[in-house]
Amino acid sequence: MNTPLTMPGTPVNKPGDPYLATTHEVVNQPPALENYNLYEQDIALQQAVQHEGSCDTEDELKTFGAFAGSAAAIDMGFRANNNKPLLHTHDRFGHRIDEVDFHPSYHELMRIAFENGLHSSPWTNPGNGAHVLRAAKYYMHSQVEAAHCCPVTMTFAAIPSIRKQPELATLWESRVLANSYDARNIPDSEKSSVTIGMAMTEKQGGSDVRANSTLAHPIGISGPGQAYELVGHKWFVSAPMCDAFLVLAQTPGGLSCFLMPRWRPDGTKNPWQVQRLKNKMGNVANASSEAELRGALAWMIGEEGRGVPTIIEMVAMTRFDCMIGSSAGMRQAVAQATHHCRHRSAFGRRLTDHPLMQNVLADLALEHEAALAYTMRVARALDNQDQEHERLLARLATPVGKYWICKRTPNHAYESMECIGGNGVMEDCIMPRLFRESPVNAIWEGSGNVQCLDTLRAIHKEPETLDAFFHEASGAKGADRRFDQFLAQLQNDFADISDFEYRARNLVDRMALAMQASLLLRNANNAVADAFCAARLQSNGGMNYGNLPSGTDAAAIIKRATPVVG
Repeated sequence: MNTPLTMPGTPVNKPGDPYLATTHEVVNQPPALENYNLYEQDIALQQAVQHEGSCDTEDELKTFGAFAGSAAAIDMGFRANNNKPLLHTHDRFGHRIDEVDFHPSYHELMRIAFENGLHSSPWTNPGNGAHVLRAAKYYMHSQVEAAHCCPVTMTFAAIPSIRKQPELATLWESRVLANSYDARNIPDSEKSSVTIGMAMTEKQGGSDVRANSTLAHPIGISGPGQAYELVGHKWFVSAPMCDAFLVLAQTPGGLSCFLMPRWRPDGTKNPWQVQRLKNKMGNVANASSEAELRGALAWMIGEEGRGVPTIIEMVAMTRFDCMIGSSAGMRQAVAQATHHCRHRSAFGRRLTDHPLMQNVLADLALEHEAALAYTMRVARALDNQDQEHERLLARLATPVGKYWICKRTPNHAYESMECIGGNGVMEDCIMPRLFRESPVNAIWEGSGNVQCLDTLRAIHKEPETLDAFFHEASGAKGADRRFDQFLAQLQNDFADISDFEYRARNLVDRMALAMQASLLLRNANNAVADAFCAARLQSNGGMNYGNLPSGTDAAAIIKRATPVVG
């Protein structure tokens, strides 16, 4: 009698069973990437934190990393995205309420972010490593769910602008910086903690905010700190359930900045009305809206006609958070791809053991490490603004980094998804969300061209910023011949910037690469630094991921990047 051939995955039912309910055994699938510590399993993050000045925060970061990698946190991220916010313009009696209804998971993630000071800690506890610590926690929290980080960022970034008007700062700052979260749609006077949003963009102008048509009419005397009524519209109001917003509007003296609360001091609703929520391809857990301002009460912040310089300090901080968020998206994509390939086999061996897959995975890991190293260096610069070099560096490195890191993220997300294959396209995997989220930071807070123009503006206004940038990058001179040649050519190309605007993308691209290479050469693993210089500073740097040259220690790079789970 012949014995039936048994293969892996053969049904466990015996021949002759009337019902073959079990058709196969599930094998060759990775375990869920959950219940792991996002800090302890991210070597690049640990080293960046140590290099940039936050060494005494290890226990705090480990605790937060355990939360961010927990199954419960990951589940909240999915639930917040699977249940889009809903706008209720009126209550059942016909009263105008302009209330946005969020899933409880969104509010829970907001609560955790605010209780951990992701909106406040560098302002309440400034000093060495404050921005580095906050950036590390924000980076891990953003991997759980990125959309709710928008109001966290805006609340954090509003402080420098609000402080320009001391009497308003006295009324608002302590509540903005309170480490608690109050989601109720009630007057801010009844709250001990508040959130801050922004409303700059209008239909006719987009990034050109000087084309704004919203008008500000003084109620009494005019000028800084005085009350106005705003009439007009805003094409983008992010997080319309914030308690107040920084708004740009026209005055006789020019475009000015205002603080506009959701409620009036007398407890009545401020007459700005949400028209609809934006139907976004990504960032869906957060509400973005269009609004009409029908005599909305607001107070001028800063000098009349100086609205852009007043609000730009807020914008600079939100751009920095875009860098953190995009670096976080890259990290989560690398974690997902390397974890999958570590456990999945094809053609007789694990995916991560195939040379071509090694090339792709290592290349993706390089991109993430470089983005994180750059971002955390800017965090250190923000921690030391009293030092002229650090101030100048932050001014120029922020638009360069925001442009480059955010722009590199979409293709990085796609390539990571491809490493996972068909399962990576399914909505019960985080990769579709990462992919949809990936263009957001590149477009919001000023698109790529705007960042390049801001780089040009910084160099023209303060030529010392370029000197500071090259001085910082030169810290790695002599460590790698390819880097030395790349940096020398870049500096030579800045000798004539008469057509800088036309060449801006090329120059800013190379500025970002020079700084990333310098940081990796000085601070990173030797295999990572060598591979980055080989792949990014030579002719093949613009090709698709998976073009690392022969001799690259891909296995070492992948090992650093792979979370050990299961």
